[in-house]
Amino acid sequence: MKNVSAVSVPKVSWSGTTAFLGSTWRNTAAIFWKEFKTYFTSPMAYIIAGVFLAITGYLFVQSISTTFPEASIRGWLEPSTTVFVLWSPALTMRLLAEEQKLGTLELLMTSPIRDYEIVLGKFFAVLAILLATLSLTMFYTLMLFWFGDPDIGPVVSGYLGVILFGASTLAVGMLASSLTSNQVVAAVVSFGFLLLMVLTDQAADITTGLSAQILEGFSLSGHFDDFSRGIIDSNNIVYYFSVIATFLFLTIRNIESRRWR
Repeated sequence: MKNVSAVSVPKVSWSGTTAFLGSTWRNTAAIFWKEFKTYFTSPMAYIIAGVFLAITGYLFVQSISTTFPEASIRGWLEPSTTVFVLWSPALTMRLLAEEQKLGTLELLMTSPIRDYEIVLGKFFAVLAILLATLSLTMFYTLMLFWFGDPDIGPVVSGYLGVILFGASTLAVGMLASSLTSNQVVAAVVSFGFLLLMVLTDQAADITTGLSAQILEGFSLSGHFDDFSRGIIDSNNIVYYFSVIATFLFLTIRNIESRRWR
């Protein structure tokens, strides 16, 4: 019998991967903290949050002022999603547009910070502002539990849906902010694209067949309906994560293209 020599299997070293992930985490966290502090050191975050709370508060009062009020957050949460069409562009318009105008984006790009770390850090910062603002609306939910007996399922799914909806609109605003150095132009572009993505649901209602299915598939608001009814569908979750990933990827690619201009 022939002797079979043992095959040596090379050991996998995780030190390089760990160092890479650690560097990515530190850089992303640094960008996140810088942007997060910037929002709260200026009146912008307070004004935007105040406007959102004023509108949602009005919608909440309207939802419980009917003849037969329903102990549910659907009455105010579902129409409040349309607020993101204006709210998110106002929140994201300065993120990359201001950096381009002041010339600080080029400094970031020449520093040992990767392009995707810049985008992710800024995105998570505005997402944190969104979550902080939504947490204040829990007061309405507590009032429902105090005076009524709402079902916890639609409450949880409703908030999950509005977080995914809002995060998707923020990703769209990030791309618009990366396309120009003018904040107003960035806000207008973001508003126009979000309005189009929301109105496709209404366009689907007046069409039939394959065109209606395509329009409904691209609609931001169409995928929120199930969440507001207490239904958590994996297809809707995948859709929102796909929108977020797509627009963040396009933002990263757009920033990378500046290196060759």
